[in-house]
Amino acid sequence: MSAPTQVAAPPAVRRSAALGRSTLLRHLGITLVAALLLLAATYGLEPFRNFQLATVAAYLCATAGLTVLTGLNGQLSLGHGALMATGAYTVALTQTRIADSGATSGWLLAVSLLTAVVITVAVGAVIGLAAARLRGPYLAGLTLAVAVVVPAVAITFDEVFGGEQGLSVPVAPPPLGLGTYFPYERWQAWLAGAVTLLTMLLLANLVRSRFGRSLRAVRDDEIAARLAGIHVARTQVLAFVVSAGCAGLGGGLLAVLAQSVSPGAFSLTLSLFLLMAIVIGGLGSLAGAVWGAVLLVALPDLTHSLTELFTLSPAVAQRWEGNLPLAIFGVTLIVVMIAAPGGIQGLLTRIGRALPRRRR
Repeated sequence: MSAPTQVAAPPAVRRSAALGRSTLLRHLGITLVAALLLLAATYGLEPFRNFQLATVAAYLCATAGLTVLTGLNGQLSLGHGALMATGAYTVALTQTRIADSGATSGWLLAVSLLTAVVITVAVGAVIGLAAARLRGPYLAGLTLAVAVVVPAVAITFDEVFGGEQGLSVPVAPPPLGLGTYFPYERWQAWLAGAVTLLTMLLLANLVRSRFGRSLRAVRDDEIAARLAGIHVARTQVLAFVVSAGCAGLGGGLLAVLAQSVSPGAFSLTLSLFLLMAIVIGGLGSLAGAVWGAVLLVALPDLTHSLTELFTLSPAVAQRWEGNLPLAIFGVTLIVVMIAAPGGIQGLLTRIGRALPRRRR
């Protein structure tokens, strides 16, 4: 009895299957869909919501980078707010220098953002070299010191960094090709969204690459990773460099959106918020970083709405708006860890897997 002949799939089907297996093409497709959704959303939202959308995009750069460091490589950082401040101040100083020189091209903003990434990567490399030698509470202590020192430096050298008042960030208006009355907030959403989508595309491919597998191997078992031929210290330093670059880019975008930068905007509280956001969103997942970035913008807005429901004196309302987001974040973190240890993204993944079983 002859063996059954295997029928070859048609060429079109084989090409389609190959495209489906290509990680880069799949990520490009997801990025294109996300860009179209973002474009449509900016035309349907009011200006303030577009500004919030741009802010989510800026925070997403930082939370995605922190996800690579903490979620995928297992290094705890309490100082990413300081790295965002480094990027923000770099953009402010570079934009001021460009404005003083009389240059007005909108493309110069890309130069400022790239400079912010380069400077923050250099800072991250120094911190990463020290962090690769530390573990657990010692690493947390080092990054905590960074979170405290950077704002203090900005206050001490007030002639350069503007002290408590900070610096203004001169930003060119939207391109004239978009029209004279093009909404500025929509332009901000486009700008921040495009930069963030490019960052997410690069990170998504990075975590699926050999380097991404090395990150996870070091996180799971350093000794086994070393036996497998992975250079553990170099992998940890590179993880810190990638994460720092993303944080610097996020901080630079925030400075562009707010058109100002001050030490108070990048306090230790921001570092804690970033860490709690990626845990609540889903540690170790870039999709979880998206949920974390949304929470970073939505929870303060929710707090502001709650304080408006009560008749409070301005001083009490200001105190509530300053402390209530941290309390809400803490309570949310406890509830999520009890109900869904994998965070929001982990819960959604479990629900998605359970639905097909029920249909059967």
